[in-house]
Amino acid sequence: MDFKQLPFDTDRMLAGLKPWVECESPTFDAAAVDRMMDLAAYDLAAAGAEIEHIPGRRGFGGSVRARFPHKDFGKPGILISGHLDTVHPVGTLAKNPWRIEGGRCYGPGIQDMKGGNYVSVEALRQLALTGSETPLPVTVLFTPDEEVGTPSTRELIEMEARKNKIVLVPEPARPDGGAVTGRYAIARFNVKTTGRPSHAGWALREGRSAIAAMARKILEIERMTGEDCTFSVGVVHAGQWVNCVSSFCDAEVLSMAKRQADLDEGVRRMLALSGEENDVVAEVTRGVTRPVWEPDAGTMAVYEIAKQIAGEIGFELTHASAGGGSDGNFTGALGIPTLDSIGVRGAGLHTLNEHIEIDSLVERAQLVAGLLMRLA
Repeated sequence: MDFKQLPFDTDRMLAGLKPWVECESPTFDAAAVDRMMDLAAYDLAAAGAEIEHIPGRRGFGGSVRARFPHKDFGKPGILISGHLDTVHPVGTLAKNPWRIEGGRCYGPGIQDMKGGNYVSVEALRQLALTGSETPLPVTVLFTPDEEVGTPSTRELIEMEARKNKIVLVPEPARPDGGAVTGRYAIARFNVKTTGRPSHAGWALREGRSAIAAMARKILEIERMTGEDCTFSVGVVHAGQWVNCVSSFCDAEVLSMAKRQADLDEGVRRMLALSGEENDVVAEVTRGVTRPVWEPDAGTMAVYEIAKQIAGEIGFELTHASAGGGSDGNFTGALGIPTLDSIGVRGAGLHTLNEHIEIDSLVERAQLVAGLLMRLA
């Protein structure tokens, strides 16, 4: 069957997506993420897949691997790679509830990336219902920790990608609706300052404030931002009592670079911030890193097929390299043809205004279905 004839229905997709969005799944709440994995596993099983639950580790939730029946089952095919964790803590739904307003649908995680994941499952379901066999076998892998750099499942994703010919990543579409064919490098850092405690009232001068030292470090770090490498401090924890000079402060830093050499230089500059000044010790350690993914001929060949399919649907699919990491960094950097950001259109990801454009549900389901039917 031609993918444009598949009976995608917007209302049905909204009804199916709603339980996913209302199942809040912040990365650091493993039980919540596991509940979300169960919802996805059910829908994948109902679409005809064989389901495997993979236990979580390092305090994170588990993963779900779903493989669809195929005459070449077990041979290299297409991997759809997505994450089901979000940045929104449980309770965000009360501030950004599921609602439909003016052609938009709102809710935590709906754009990043439950919407794209759901339409991918719906595409597979419709293909199964119509008896349409894809040229290549299809595997879906949903993981629990992308929003914190994929520390517990990178090896799982990379191994699954190596077993396949092509990777599709239904992360949110770019602002113009385009796809991503490369991503910048990203590194995370932990910064710790250790000072000397004292009573903040009668012995203030005896103390050495770790908070004050960190404040100066934050300004220094963010001043390092340039055109090719950026630095931002997103998390700070310090202090227990306001009447104590704090002896500790912890911060988390994100750095993004367009080229690997730029990131390597950024890493060097960050690590050089370690040292001691005014009896306060600063220690910088490197966290998880996403490698640069630069588009190659294989990725561009997949994009050209996607562009043709989009034209048949009725829209222009552009492409670009992008900042903001995804698990496509890993698969693309391995040299496996990867097409990223083919998920739903929307805006406000990671905010209380997160939403999708409802008319993109059918559009993107058709795009995924077309790719599954054309890629060989």
